Amino acid sequence: MSGVGIGQRPDNRRQKLVKSVWTGIWLVYLSAPVGDLLHGGHSTGVTVLGWLGLVVFVAWYWALVFRTGRGEGERLVLGSLAVLAAESSVLALTLGREWLVLFVYVSIASGAALPLRTARVTVPAVSALMAVLALVVPGGRAYLAGLLIPAFLGGFAMTGVRELLRTTIALREARATVAQLAANEERLRLARDLHDLLGHSLSLITLKSELAGRMLPGQPEKAAQQVADIESVSRQALVDVREAVTGYRRPRLSGELAGARVALTAAGIVADLPAEPGPGEVAEESESALAWTLREAVTNVVRHSGARRCSVTLARRETLTGPILELTVEDDGSGGSGKGHGNGLSGLTERLEKAGGTLDAGRARHGFRLVARVPATAQAGPAGHPRTAADDAVGSGT
Repeated sequence: MSGVGIGQRPDNRRQKLVKSVWTGIWLVYLSAPVGDLLHGGHSTGVTVLGWLGLVVFVAWYWALVFRTGRGEGERLVLGSLAVLAAESSVLALTLGREWLVLFVYVSIASGAALPLRTARVTVPAVSALMAVLALVVPGGRAYLAGLLIPAFLGGFAMTGVRELLRTTIALREARATVAQLAANEERLRLARDLHDLLGHSLSLITLKSELAGRMLPGQPEKAAQQVADIESVSRQALVDVREAVTGYRRPRLSGELAGARVALTAAGIVADLPAEPGPGEVAEESESALAWTLREAVTNVVRHSGARRCSVTLARRETLTGPILELTVEDDGSGGSGKGHGNGLSGLTERLEKAGGTLDAGRARHGFRLVARVPATAQAGPAGHPRTAADDAVGSGT
């Protein structure tokens, strides 16, 4: 991260700069004490002591903000806050009501630096101390309403922001853990599938090879039959492996949607995409065709359109020929070159046609619009059986 959150220590120069700027902005509310020192009519000795007290307060507050998260114990933080509260009390009692604003900083620092269970006590305590002093300091009642609410609500707001940041970090760590577990599970599945596919075939090939070797000197005909069996088993094993690899390499809509969001965001394009492909079973061939279409369409938007916004919709529709899936990708870019479809869209058209689908692409009212439609169910192959990846592999001679 380039910045640093509340309750976290900066780890590099950039984070220190960001936190310094962010903390320094809120020091502008110290203008009341500064104005009192400049125009309050205090004696020279009191003014010098006032400046010294203000500098010590800011330095202590700054150190507390920057040291938080370095492993200090809760008692040390409470001690630092007690010092700030005591100094604020002394300055308010000796210099006047303008210095009551220091308690707002003490309350906010309490909410930012302490755990929630402790801040629930310290924030009201600091606010109550400020209220008591406002009743004692001359003219402090006029400042009470304007400072009590910021001190009380500001302190608890900082606890909420800090807890939100911690929750966000925990969610990111959990997401990374889930991704790692999913990758491990996928590797285990790949190992298990390869074992199931090749274990029996390789064992059979080994046995038949040994048998053919023993038969070769005296029974060449039977040895030749064993060699033929080895060839048949090897070809079938090759088909099985290619079918499995095709399944692993087949793009999925969920993965392509996530990749599209990352690519569009990285290109500075506002992405309006569905979070998930949607409910319902989808034929593998149809899902693969739509996934390739989405990848090509988003690539064209990023590289050629000059768009500022891109929307993707995925809908399931009922037609006279059966349910279909309709993918629409629309942007507000240049609308294309007007010279016809390029090689990418031509290849998509062929891929969709093989899946029994269609592709419509062209200029829209405010950019370019691509609509791909594929059957939601598997297309029937020969003899009315669903066509599978194995049929494609065998038909292509692989």
